[in-house]
Amino acid sequence: MFRYIPTIPSKSSIPLESLLSVAGLIGSPVIHQGGQEVGRLVDLVCHWDSEQSYPPLTGILVKVGRRIVWTPADEIASVSARRVQLKTARLDLRDFQPRSGEAKLIDDVLDHQLVDVEGARVVRAADLYLAVTQGTVRLVGVDISYASLVRRLGPRRWRIRPSLRAVIDWSAIQSFGQIDTQNNLRLSASSNELRRLKAAELADLLEDLGRTERQELLQSLPIEQAADALEEMQPEELESLLRESTPEAAASYLAEMEPDEAADALRDVDGELREQLVARMPQPAAKLVNSVLSHNETTAGGIMNTAIITAKASETVSELNHRLGAIKDDVSTAIGVVVTDKEGRLLDNLKFADLFLAKPKQTLKELIDSPATPHTVHPDDDIKEVADTLIASRSTSVLVVDEHNRPLGRILADDIIDALLPESGRFHFPRMFS
Repeated sequence: MFRYIPTIPSKSSIPLESLLSVAGLIGSPVIHQGGQEVGRLVDLVCHWDSEQSYPPLTGILVKVGRRIVWTPADEIASVSARRVQLKTARLDLRDFQPRSGEAKLIDDVLDHQLVDVEGARVVRAADLYLAVTQGTVRLVGVDISYASLVRRLGPRRWRIRPSLRAVIDWSAIQSFGQIDTQNNLRLSASSNELRRLKAAELADLLEDLGRTERQELLQSLPIEQAADALEEMQPEELESLLRESTPEAAASYLAEMEPDEAADALRDVDGELREQLVARMPQPAAKLVNSVLSHNETTAGGIMNTAIITAKASETVSELNHRLGAIKDDVSTAIGVVVTDKEGRLLDNLKFADLFLAKPKQTLKELIDSPATPHTVHPDDDIKEVADTLIASRSTSVLVVDEHNRPLGRILADDIIDALLPESGRFHFPRMFS
């Protein structure tokens, strides 16, 4: 589960033995140039910067009598395991005024939740490690071991020794805390640290984080990626997240989710909140979701995805491809195009492979097998009937049609599995374009 790292940071080959324990530095004497103690270390401040993987130390907080004063890094001669040495004999008694992007390591990071982006998990900082690299004291690693928690309870000679049992390189960490987190998270997301995580991995992180932290994580992500992650969350966790979000934010997430997934989430909240959220959704999205909500969740209509791609039989392959290019976000999870006649009645369900192999000037009618036999169910059919139809079709989906054979939606195999085995967790077959 843990990664054992031989050097931190790996790019600079800093020996583990040279690391400084932040937990061990708490209460260390601060000595001026003449060797006299002027106070005790209370905290260390680092600056978060999207251009630097390892935040540099910008200063320390020192308790002098009853006051907590600020000493900038350029006045520090050295930091060792047992003390901090200043460059001068004079201590400027300034109060600490945090600047954008700065974090107090002890108050804001130690013992707080962190996201290990490489491991796609939430961890808690049992200790933090500093090292001198490129001539600057920097935050280079985080210890997440239980042994470090025990070490901190022991005598000082224990506290200053890094345990090194489960150390993660700081460049793989995304933090949360009392800092300019919004800016920090957005910078991190723009550098693809979070964007490269899969939706299921982000869902696991959201479920593990506390209320405030997961709201910050959601706000840092593109809305489409946030919605994909919400679709992968367990129902009870998703319900809690929707309740703790602002109605505007919750509605925006739901609007980006697949209509059947959004409907499932809305069924789990009380009626009053459900109405509030649907009312705040854009009208086209609300219409699709309400279409699913109007049916019992044990029927085909209650689990269908109403966001389907339809095309007229008279449309050419070239015309359809041009239109699909404008709605590429919807195409990414689609598995085919529903072809209808001029009255909107179902003719066939074309696979994308058929379109790839077709000539641009061919009409969709020319691509339809004769006679076409798309497998369909009706909105009021129960899920067992839908499953039987899917098995008989040997396909990965079936279409839902009304009494006039007009397409209403599509049901995928994983939707049926989720409905028949609700306790097994969400299951997803790979999509063609995902």
